[in-house]
Amino acid sequence: MYVSARADYALRAMLAVADAAGSTGDGGFGAGELVKAASLAERQDIPLSFLQGILLDLRRAGLLHSHRGNEGGYALTRPAAEISVGDVLRAVGGALTSVRGMPADHAGYHGVAAGLRDVWLAVDGAIALVVDRTTLADLLADRAAAS
Repeated sequence: MYVSARADYALRAMLAVADAAGSTGDGGFGAGELVKAASLAERQDIPLSFLQGILLDLRRAGLLHSHRGNEGGYALTRPAAEISVGDVLRAVGGALTSVRGMPADHAGYHGVAAGLRDVWLAVDGAIALVVDRTTLADLLADRAAAS
């Protein structure tokens, strides 16, 4: 698995929005404050123009709600405990694991390499197990415990 800057930025932005929802990060839309894109970019040191595209993908995936206007910004669509790292990664990058630019389940081999497909599928499954089990709330709780 390769973690792109886009995926890293998306997770950092989602964590910042979740944190603004409350100290436990368990609120959804309507809980806590709306977070402006410019504020996210500044606090997380993410180029604003790049972040805006990421936020659009997260909104299209149903993970963020946006509200326009002076008092507008972004909020989670559901509690942080219900949004996994895998949800965010898939929203901005598609498949968790790729082989030659395609999802692992599309890889096809023959002859001596036939067993590789099973290896890539096992790698994909192992990654999914970790990222789908880890929520934004888990990461916020880990940070709070370390403080």
